[in-house]
Amino acid sequence: MTTTENPLLLALDLAGTFAFALNGALTAVRVARLDIVGVVTLGMITALGGGIIRDILIDYLPPATFSDWRYLAVAAAGSLIAFGFSHRLHRLSRSILVFDAAGLSLFAVTGASKALDMGLGPAQAVILGAITGVGGGTLRDVMLQRIPTVLRSELYAIPALVAATMTVLTIRFGVYGIPAAVSAAFACFAIRMIGVRFGLNAPRPPGQADDEPDDER
Repeated sequence: MTTTENPLLLALDLAGTFAFALNGALTAVRVARLDIVGVVTLGMITALGGGIIRDILIDYLPPATFSDWRYLAVAAAGSLIAFGFSHRLHRLSRSILVFDAAGLSLFAVTGASKALDMGLGPAQAVILGAITGVGGGTLRDVMLQRIPTVLRSELYAIPALVAATMTVLTIRFGVYGIPAAVSAAFACFAIRMIGVRFGLNAPRPPGQADDEPDDER
């Protein structure tokens, strides 16, 4: 029920790919001010990185990115759209955060679903779902020489873990479908955006102020 050929899983995977492509490309425009080659490259790496990491870890080779042309096409399209219309997005910072939260949510669901389909246990599926969600953003930040968002600020990994856990539970109880998948993705998206809106962070070491500035290098 949760194979790559499943229309629901494929649709969520491609939607996450598109959202992360927009996020990576807009980040390249706003933060690094790269040319079209750099924008498309960063967009595609952000979009495809999480899925590639997921497939390698579960020994699903070659990764779906290289065995299904739709992933590359969607990632390239999202990157080019972001490049072409970035000048019309007056609030790039907000757009970047929204697309990042969308990609995180969708990939957390598909990562956990695919892990279960490949025979992994519930705990491993939750972890892999979170890794799939944060993988593209982590590669994006490393390429921009920034400490990855998942390690430094705001609620990032926690929402992905919540979505992955909800996905595993619904599959285990036999109620997985469009409503369950959308609910899990929405929960992740909502927690992520609430964290951004109110400046909420995961617990920090004792003595470190919550408002201490992060090192953006």
